[in-house]
Amino acid sequence: MEKLRQDDPPRIGDFVTLARLDADGSRGVPERRYLARSADGGHTVVACLPPPGGDPARWAAEAQQAARLTQPGFWPVAQLGGTAAFPWSATPYRPALPLPAVLAAYGGPLPEALVRTLGGALAEALASAHVLGIVHGGVCPAGVLLTACGPLLGCFGATRAHPLTETSETTETSETTATSATPAVGLETGCLAPELAAGGSADRAGDVYALGAVLAYAATGHTVPERAEVPAGLRDIVTACRSRAPRGRPEPARVLAELLPGAAYGGLAGATEPISLPGRVVEALSRQSAEVLAAALPTHER
Repeated sequence: MEKLRQDDPPRIGDFVTLARLDADGSRGVPERRYLARSADGGHTVVACLPPPGGDPARWAAEAQQAARLTQPGFWPVAQLGGTAAFPWSATPYRPALPLPAVLAAYGGPLPEALVRTLGGALAEALASAHVLGIVHGGVCPAGVLLTACGPLLGCFGATRAHPLTETSETTETSETTATSATPAVGLETGCLAPELAAGGSADRAGDVYALGAVLAYAATGHTVPERAEVPAGLRDIVTACRSRAPRGRPEPARVLAELLPGAAYGGLAGATEPISLPGRVVEALSRQSAEVLAAALPTHER
């Protein structure tokens, strides 16, 4: 749990905000996420809002799509509300840490075995969605929420919800000005496939590129590491996922097979049994749960 700031809303719909889910100053978080509780104290939720500077209408449209998803491995959206200018979504609370918080709790990059487990579950979730023509469009470290039973993908549609802005650069050795696109809000640029950065639409190949960036982040702490920084056992699959050519990227099912050879398809994403996690990560999940249970509703409006 992270303390609320002065500019955070005291209420989101019928819920009273208790704390932020993401640490202050976190990079690459495409929406505002809060731990909140109903006024009667009976229901605790993770409530999400568009980011400052984002387009509320686009964000709300993606939240509505996410609410229709029943695919395993996706962070569910159970409730929608608000107005056109202040839309919000909510999900019943369960202990969950964004991937950057997982690395912070562990004290650095994660062990290769855990990276394989997390990556396999994420690949399986994407595979099940892609079969139905669903493109996540928001895979990034902050969008991966780790629970005791494995990771879930949140931030659905982030690259579609937030328009890109064009930037121009002129090199010192050339008068040619190169134009590229960057996210208008705090998306993790290392997860943006080159064709998306050039203005293309989110597609399945873009999801795979972003998955490669998440694997790299979990293993090194960076979404765009040098090849030598990536553990040798993960180097080839991470490089393949991050191929600049969309056709050179593997399908999610192949990523799963490379990460977890022999794993039975269908048993990873959205699992209901606890997975093996480092003690420090388990402690962080337990501490968050205890703090949420102990959190008292504010006695006055801020």
